[in-house]
Amino acid sequence: MHRYRTHTCGQLREEHIGQNVRISGWVHRIRDHGGVLFIDLRDHYGLTQCVADPDSAAFKDVEKVRSEWVVRFEGQVRKRPPGTENTELPTGQIELFIGGVEVLGPAAELPLPVFGEPDYPEDIRLRYRFIDLRRETLHKNIMTRTKVVSSMRRRMTEAGFTEFATPILTASSPEGARDFLVPSRIHPGNFYALPQAPQQYKQLLMVAGFDRYFQIAPCFRDEDPRADRLPGEFYQLDLEMSFVEQEDVFSTMEPVIRGIFEEFAEGKPVTQDFPRIPYAEAMLKYGSDKPDLRNPLVIVDVSSVFTREDVTFNAFKNVVGGGGVVRAIPAPGAGSQPRSFFDKLNDWARGEGAPGLGYIVFDDESGTLTGKGPIAKFIPAEAQAALASAAGVGAGDALFFSAGAEDKAAKLAGNARLRVGEELGLVDKDRFELAWIVDFPFYEWNEEEKKVDFSHNPFSMPQGGLDALNSQEPLTIKAFQYDVVCNGYEIASGGIRNHRPEAMIKAFELAGYGEETVMERFGGMYRAFQYGAPPHGGMAAGVDRMVMLVCGAQSVREIALFPMNQRAEDILMGAPAPASPKQLRELHIRVNTPEPKAG
Repeated sequence: MHRYRTHTCGQLREEHIGQNVRISGWVHRIRDHGGVLFIDLRDHYGLTQCVADPDSAAFKDVEKVRSEWVVRFEGQVRKRPPGTENTELPTGQIELFIGGVEVLGPAAELPLPVFGEPDYPEDIRLRYRFIDLRRETLHKNIMTRTKVVSSMRRRMTEAGFTEFATPILTASSPEGARDFLVPSRIHPGNFYALPQAPQQYKQLLMVAGFDRYFQIAPCFRDEDPRADRLPGEFYQLDLEMSFVEQEDVFSTMEPVIRGIFEEFAEGKPVTQDFPRIPYAEAMLKYGSDKPDLRNPLVIVDVSSVFTREDVTFNAFKNVVGGGGVVRAIPAPGAGSQPRSFFDKLNDWARGEGAPGLGYIVFDDESGTLTGKGPIAKFIPAEAQAALASAAGVGAGDALFFSAGAEDKAAKLAGNARLRVGEELGLVDKDRFELAWIVDFPFYEWNEEEKKVDFSHNPFSMPQGGLDALNSQEPLTIKAFQYDVVCNGYEIASGGIRNHRPEAMIKAFELAGYGEETVMERFGGMYRAFQYGAPPHGGMAAGVDRMVMLVCGAQSVREIALFPMNQRAEDILMGAPAPASPKQLRELHIRVNTPEPKAG
């Protein structure tokens, strides 16, 4: 018989009844029923109920074990007594009558419990992550992650892609987030950087003639933590294709992304044909370039109503007169809500930095649609009817308003749309709604530096190519740039690349960078484009976000093995930590830490 186990804790079934077996694992739960001990033993594969009574030779030893001790039980498999079966467990028809026990690894008093998974402070969970990972939900999430990655690899290989590993030690990137720098010992005063993404390498692979590349790529960015991105490092399904247009990327990758969601959706509906939503339309209708399409509410622009002479609500009239906009968010059925519903949303808007969230509640008085609310008296019946018609609302519904400069009004309206949808219970949480966001602007105005700047990816091809760069106003140029969104998250981003050297130089020139700058910062790619570069494009899908969505987790920390905390610290391993004087001397580095703040 094997030293530790003949079967796993998830393996025993009715066909094993009568057999003498050994199983090993962690003591999950102990129950004392009038002197009869029931112990649930757990391993990676499952859980088995084990029993010892005073007649058992091992009873006194079994009495000594405690939660999360690692033990080996041996004994006979028997059928559970009638009425005690557990249909929710694969092993729920049997139990192991303990004939012998060996303690393989006793456990000290636990810093956090495993059974029951009660909420615990994050710092304790991360410091003792090896215990936290024993919890069923987190353990299951991690296993789902590995299966998602395996599915990605299989689907990409079936689609004709080849997996390549690109370098981890590379050059610093001047664009995007802050780099993690690695000092060079043999080149004093010089630094490598960890890659923010394999962007340049994957494009060079296309120039080298490999045609279809993919990689489950680790990416490193020294940026502040967010709920949907881990601090320090994250992983993406990175890919690139040669001789393609935008539609080729869509037709290739949509089945891959849809298939992954369908495989792990546990029966929840998944969008079959991803709609293509232009960026400008997304910002108007949803107030976001990553809209949650499970929410049925659609924002409308009602600025023109507030230009009418008979409308006397000057707060909005002045906004429109000054070049701003007024957006309306429908709230179907909100007319039946108490006043506190509207007051709460008003308070929320003030917390977002807005003066408030104006609203009108519509009622049917003798067959006439009539608006009520704080601003309704400033808007005559005909204008109210125009507002209701534009937003598609009627009696019993309400309209909320967001006004201001277009970008700020769109953002507030988008957040209000999410808030109203949640408060009214309109969001179907049990589905995955996916879409492509297309036609991103190539440039944006940098108000701080008073200059045109790249709005998304500087390596994307502008729509219209070099002709557009030479003849169009920069802020009107759109890019062959696209995102995939799901349930309010951006889960992928990509573009058709600007592979022509002259177009690349012109694109950077319009953003204020000369040819020398391009040569200095992107010299490898610029040189490569001189020697026959194919048209190419690709994208990168966020592994962490996709797993978070299919697991129904609220944070990427719940789907990562050993994440850092909100301060970008690994409190389990003690990183970051000071380097020793010897290490610093070898790297030719002198540390100049800031003085502690007074007070």
